[in-house]
Amino acid sequence: MANDRIEELLKYQGSSPKPEDFDAYWERALKELEAQSLDYELVAADFQTPMAECYHLYFTGVGGARVHAKYVKPRAAQGKGPGLALFHGYHSGSGDWSDKAAYAAHGITVLAMDCRGQGGLSEDHLTVKGTTLKGHIIRGVDEDNPDKLYYRNVFLDLVQTVRILMSMEQVDPERIGAHGCSQGGALTIACAALEPRVALAIPVYPFLSDYQKAWEMDVTISAYEELAYYFRFMDPLHRTQEAFFNKLGYIDVQNLADRIRAKVVFVTGLADTVCPPYTQFAAYNKMASDKELVVYHEYGHEYLPFLSDRVLEEMLKL
Repeated sequence: MANDRIEELLKYQGSSPKPEDFDAYWERALKELEAQSLDYELVAADFQTPMAECYHLYFTGVGGARVHAKYVKPRAAQGKGPGLALFHGYHSGSGDWSDKAAYAAHGITVLAMDCRGQGGLSEDHLTVKGTTLKGHIIRGVDEDNPDKLYYRNVFLDLVQTVRILMSMEQVDPERIGAHGCSQGGALTIACAALEPRVALAIPVYPFLSDYQKAWEMDVTISAYEELAYYFRFMDPLHRTQEAFFNKLGYIDVQNLADRIRAKVVFVTGLADTVCPPYTQFAAYNKMASDKELVVYHEYGHEYLPFLSDRVLEEMLKL
């Protein structure tokens, strides 16, 4: 039965629309990003280890926002080594220093970005009309200009983060990995899509994919609940439904997936009710690069055994 379901999922190509000017939208956004400096400020962290130097790193993102990342570098780096960009889950922040120090102990430099206005130290300067009550997916959706969508800025921050990582003297820019779970999995896909020099992407049960399919399912028990709240409170007659999902198509990672050139290790759980597997496979099935599907049959949106070991093993192969 499980294998039959996987075969069905592997045929699914998504339900949400892709705007006609999608490619032009992101080319314009990336051109705007070229004007952003890769300069950054370092502040030594209170947490330090014999194997790793730990810093708060700040840079100025699009719109003038001050973006924060945890920067952890090997103390005994010899020559240029690999770099890993880490992205966190929805609402939270970049996490503890100690898990990043474990990578540094193996010669891997880590940069873990905080998403704007979530649980970390990054600022969110975005001012939009319409609701801002529940969730970031819908932040800016009522604006006429899709450049005001919240995740447009976050996706550009990802590119700036990984380019800063590539610029560091101890990092080999051809040995860059990206990794995250849930929202972090979606950001991993967006990062590898918008910065094709990323060599390895390990997205885990990614969020921000195939919004219309998520809405069609029991969205109120999932990470996509804000879609239902939007219609309930802002458009109960669904008069704007078609335009709503078309606009969200600009920040739908399934529409970015075919841009990826990196090796992809895609991790999913078939029991996931937070980010339903259909929405995840909408992105996976559009990836055209070297890719591997890792399936946890009885697991959902939760801790996955052996995953951390696999991520380290893949990074050490770069």
